[in-house]
Amino acid sequence: MAEVRVLITRPREDAEPLAERLAAGGVDSLIEPLLGIDCLEGPPVDLSGVQALLVTSANGVRAFVHRNKTGKGPEDERDREIRRLPVYAVGDASACAAGEAGFETVISANGGVEDLARLVVSRLDPQGGALVHVAGSRLAGDLAGAVEKAGFAYRREVLYGARAAAELSPPAVQAIQRRTVDGVMLFSPRTAETFVQLVAKAGLEKECGGLTAWCLSRAVADKAAELKWRHLSVAANPRQEDLLEQVFAGNR
Repeated sequence: MAEVRVLITRPREDAEPLAERLAAGGVDSLIEPLLGIDCLEGPPVDLSGVQALLVTSANGVRAFVHRNKTGKGPEDERDREIRRLPVYAVGDASACAAGEAGFETVISANGGVEDLARLVVSRLDPQGGALVHVAGSRLAGDLAGAVEKAGFAYRREVLYGARAAAELSPPAVQAIQRRTVDGVMLFSPRTAETFVQLVAKAGLEKECGGLTAWCLSRAVADKAAELKWRHLSVAANPRQEDLLEQVFAGNR
């Protein structure tokens, strides 16, 4: 059996396809979800007068689908109307989730929140209707400020919450202690913050000095920097593909 090399900290639904991508590139992984995603119950999202949906995570797409009970089939008129609504996604992972959910028009900013705001402002007309941001209880970046400054009506719908893990699992603790991982992939400031806290709780700060932290963005790296790493790596752009490229580069 090949040696585990990378610790994946994403929620399991996102981590499993990522592990497959890593394996295809010759990198083994251990999945260690640090955030659990809970869809929040409530009425369907009011979409009257809305010209587009804004999504900043695949979890937001899944939570929206759950709340609106889409997927009833082509005979359901409301379902068809929802799927015709354009979706502007922060990156390819969230865009892929929207496509898999059946949305007909999905445009990816292929970057971060600032890139999404620029894309929306350049493509849409403030007079065309409101923008609904399907999101979680905690946000990174200021999407609202950017689009409202350009004259758009913005509404945030909180559709899910993220629970931080209480501790690292025994397999993750052993992998760090025994140096059977070379590094950790971190995709959000909150995940990085949680990892730092759980490493301290497990008394593994010293062991992290032999690991690489692969961070999706500078904001993520700022949180991870509370630990001393062998190397702190930041993706050239806040995209999974750019982060994967850095991991693969370290494996060559």
